[in-house]
Amino acid sequence: MNETHRREFLKHAAGLGTGLAVASRAHRAHARQIRTTQPEPEGFFTLGKRNDHWWLITPEGKPFFTIGLNHIDPASLRYPENIHIWREKYGGSTLRWIKESVAPNLKQWGFNTVGWVQEVTVRKWQHSRDFTVDEYRVLDMPYCHLLPFTESHQWEKHTVHYDFHSEDWKEWVDYVARSHCAELAGEKNLIGYFYSDCPTWTHDRPDNHWRGPIFDPERLKTKTGRKELSELATSYYKTIYDAIHRYDKHHLLLGDRYEANAAIAMEVIHAAKPYVDVLSFQDFRDPVKHLDEWHKKTGKPVLLADAAGVNFQSSKYFKPNNGVWYAKTLSGLFENPGCIGFHLCGAYQRNKARRRGLLDELEKPDQKHINQMTAANERVTQKMAQMFQN
Repeated sequence: MNETHRREFLKHAAGLGTGLAVASRAHRAHARQIRTTQPEPEGFFTLGKRNDHWWLITPEGKPFFTIGLNHIDPASLRYPENIHIWREKYGGSTLRWIKESVAPNLKQWGFNTVGWVQEVTVRKWQHSRDFTVDEYRVLDMPYCHLLPFTESHQWEKHTVHYDFHSEDWKEWVDYVARSHCAELAGEKNLIGYFYSDCPTWTHDRPDNHWRGPIFDPERLKTKTGRKELSELATSYYKTIYDAIHRYDKHHLLLGDRYEANAAIAMEVIHAAKPYVDVLSFQDFRDPVKHLDEWHKKTGKPVLLADAAGVNFQSSKYFKPNNGVWYAKTLSGLFENPGCIGFHLCGAYQRNKARRRGLLDELEKPDQKHINQMTAANERVTQKMAQMFQN
């Protein structure tokens, strides 16, 4: 692609990403035909169908397929060996770093969304902090935000489970909603909210075997046990739904980010369906196949919220993303009539916990794989332009 064409592509991609194009009345009318959880969706991201395909709909009414990058943490630029870049190039300012590095690079690489900013800090430990509302505003592109209602992540080994029927749980959920959603409620670039990352509803992992899953899967062998899980999950999702809407009536509910390769009880999915707009998944094995299955099984829009092609068997300390895998996966997901997007489990800049990123510690890009990803992103954006040019 020559420079003139690249500039035109980036100009168009920016229009899709921020909704700069003026929407037709037909687009708006169509978006209103789809029922979502949003009490007041007008002027915010919502969902719609065009040509029997689910899409996100921008605040201006344009169909949108989210192509996102996850895990963007400024602490990755503050190691002893690279903190001089942070201080000298960005003046020690996260806002400058986002404006001068993160946003232009993501747009140059063809990403139109920040999928989720939080990053691994120490392996099997907690994630880094969210962006603040001011940092999101400087980013100036669509994004999703995770609400930390629970710490039941399949990789997290320290936190006990909440009692989802308790008053303490309800009070905590309200606190999270008013501390996050009240501040973000008016933000046009916010697509919607995620909840827990890979919650252990009916599975666990060796590191958190001590606490077990949220609900004992053995109890699903009985009608009584299945009823108990349905009631528990319904209480969980309804409590969150009600709390968010006390403070934010505008944004989509993207729900838990389920691990597609672990046991997922249908009682949980059925409980979630009335209270979320999208079923979100992590899948490092076969996401194109699995998301198609989940869409067909439930009829809900689906989102690949976290995935990457990584050779985890490699003896190398740093393990790159796989651009060829990314391109194939993105293309396959785009053809799924229920899929609204793909967010790459990046990260933006590698650290010593995740051990992969599109930039290294000295901001040198992984150019081979970035070029492959950029080309794939451009192909999808061009397809979108051709599909909805009128």
